[in-house]
Amino acid sequence: EELGRGAMGIVYKARDPLIDRIVAIKTVALDLSPGESEAFVQRFYREAKAAGPLNHSNIVTIHDVGESDGVAYIAMEFLQGQSLREILDSGVVLPPERTADIVAQVADGLAYAHENGIVHRDIKPANIMVLDSGRVKIMDFGIAHWRAGSRSSSGTLFASPKYMAPERIAGQRVDGRADIFSLGAVLYEMLTGFAPFFGGNLEALLDQ
Repeated sequence: EELGRGAMGIVYKARDPLIDRIVAIKTVALDLSPGESEAFVQRFYREAKAAGPLNHSNIVTIHDVGESDGVAYIAMEFLQGQSLREILDSGVVLPPERTADIVAQVADGLAYAHENGIVHRDIKPANIMVLDSGRVKIMDFGIAHWRAGSRSSSGTLFASPKYMAPERIAGQRVDGRADIFSLGAVLYEMLTGFAPFFGGNLEALLDQ
């Protein structure tokens, strides 16, 4: 069944028939030229393969990656809960202690990823899942690397400028510190109710 739609594609809930488990499948439509599509798929596989071995309680587990009929997909563990974006948009005011706990769990997952040479590059509330159990999981490690900072054919940024580190915006090489900057921006929004950077258009936002 369909779980949601985003700028990149559709997310489905599905059953893996081989071992009878429920998974989430994130799809990305490859509306590119044949050459661009082939390069995209190769990079997609490479980054998903790099992120796949990450085994940490605060990082979503990747099960499989592939491409079919012009759609790239990544299958991952199915999580019961809400994204931090959904929680913040609902108007719920999180107590400071719970805010600190969520951010600390994300920081633990990022520290593990950075130790293993993986930078997320697109930390934002929509990529942070808060499970019903209280556990927090970082999403999209398999695709954030190639997606962040790139643009669609229409020129739209795939990454989220409101949380991007300055070196990302400047097109410079980034390391784990860019993720820490983004997590700081998320923390600011959790505590105050609004993002630290905002503007009426993309240029105004990037200037801030």
